[in-house]
Amino acid sequence: MVKDLLIRGARIVDGSGAPWFLGDVRLSGGRIAAVGARLPADGVEVLEAAGRYLAPGFIDAHTHDDLMFLREPERLEKAIQGVTTIVVGNCSFSLYPKAPGRTDALRGHFGALLGETGEDEIFTDFAGYKMALETNGIALNLVSLVGHGALRLAVMGYDERAPTPVELTEMQRLLARDLAAGAGGLSLGLVYPPSAFAGTAELVALAETVAAHQAVLTAHVRSYEAELIPAVDEFLALLKSSGAQGLLSHLQSAGKPNWGGVARAIKRLEAARADGVDVSFDMYPYPAGSSTILQLLPPTAQSGGIDALIGRLQDPVTRAGLRQSVEEGDGRNGTWPSKVKLIGWNNVRISGVGQPDLKRFEGKAMDVAATEAALQPFDFLADLVIRDGGQTTIVMFQLGEDDLRAAFTHPLHMVGSDSLPRPGTRPHPRAYGTFPRVLGKLSRDEGWLGLEDAVRRMTSIAAQRFGLMDRGLVRPGLAADLVLFTPDLADLASFDSPTELASGIDRVWVAGETILADGKPTGLRPGRVLGRH
Repeated sequence: MVKDLLIRGARIVDGSGAPWFLGDVRLSGGRIAAVGARLPADGVEVLEAAGRYLAPGFIDAHTHDDLMFLREPERLEKAIQGVTTIVVGNCSFSLYPKAPGRTDALRGHFGALLGETGEDEIFTDFAGYKMALETNGIALNLVSLVGHGALRLAVMGYDERAPTPVELTEMQRLLARDLAAGAGGLSLGLVYPPSAFAGTAELVALAETVAAHQAVLTAHVRSYEAELIPAVDEFLALLKSSGAQGLLSHLQSAGKPNWGGVARAIKRLEAARADGVDVSFDMYPYPAGSSTILQLLPPTAQSGGIDALIGRLQDPVTRAGLRQSVEEGDGRNGTWPSKVKLIGWNNVRISGVGQPDLKRFEGKAMDVAATEAALQPFDFLADLVIRDGGQTTIVMFQLGEDDLRAAFTHPLHMVGSDSLPRPGTRPHPRAYGTFPRVLGKLSRDEGWLGLEDAVRRMTSIAAQRFGLMDRGLVRPGLAADLVLFTPDLADLASFDSPTELASGIDRVWVAGETILADGKPTGLRPGRVLGRH
């Protein structure tokens, strides 16, 4: 049974964006029973907040923690940031649906982003994933999106073509089944095969299914580089034609020649909203992104899957063509816009590998690692993909501070870490520091936004987007997902030391149960798989 508790004398930041106020919060039965000044204790346990801040539990609106919820259900690096709810299944990657005969394809697809994925870690449907989580127990709440890549793999594999009418109907059926069972929406990853192979008719049909279930359509759009505005326009047109609610994933403008693009993209979002399109966006507070190493190769090279890609890299003729695309492609005259051409080998850092004999390259820039291997950078890239089976992850230094500020100071923005958890590697520090970094560095230290606005972006705006109507605010009757933190909280993770845990988060409650006390996990697992209300 969940114990009643009175939190006394907190500076309450209620998630609405309103100024903090001094008061008490009473918890009962896993919910907030009362909020006010000098509430009576009535014999229940009293926790003295002593002027610390009390806020709704933070909602991480964009993650890739799907697999780690199964392996590490306490999700310590998130709990110690004050996170109580996590959204998984982003950018077209989810652990379901799987189909007979295509199990390895789904494992390989997810493994490209998060490393080796076991046969027992992928599922026929959302219900199977939910059951596995709830059987094991989870400390934090989870919202799961259906990944478009996984959906396409289940029906038509890695084929680079439009679906037949029968195949499209089957994708809609599988999507509708999982949405009806409680999945939060559909995620697109339009740079990641096979999601990248989808055309307008397919996307509209699936978006209409999302809209029919009043769910959310999220998108890693087709370009965050020179073609950012056309990519944003494609997503907005999809939302308008389908009537779906939309969330544009990690809005950014990558590569120095393209800096300044975020403000232009936001104007497109504002214009769409004025025309009745319900759209918002998420972003993390760092100047670098992270992804699979396969993003350095043209999507067409991945037609047929990872094994087909490796075959192309082993063939001298196709390898030469890929070398030219990677080293020279600039998006002009019909060429593929190469990420390497845009930002340079020196701005791509290896963050995680699967094979033990490649671990020595983790944390090193591609040009440095290539030199150590006595190879040209492209040959090192190709050999790394072959030897690691496409399961290498990278960090890309490619973003400008003015673009970050434009995103973090706009009211349509919400916070998402875009974490790629992979224990034993050197991941992007956003997995360990996003939320304290926003409250500390961006709000307290640099004054980009006020404390109350920062908390709103971590709580109520994300709760509203994902239909979590009993979370995201400190209000009587709502779920008692709360975080108590000190004014001097800080993110300690850096690109050179990326797994340092944050400081300043003293206590975290999920449904009224304490999952973090004095900065340490309690071992309780009161989290739930949440659906839309």
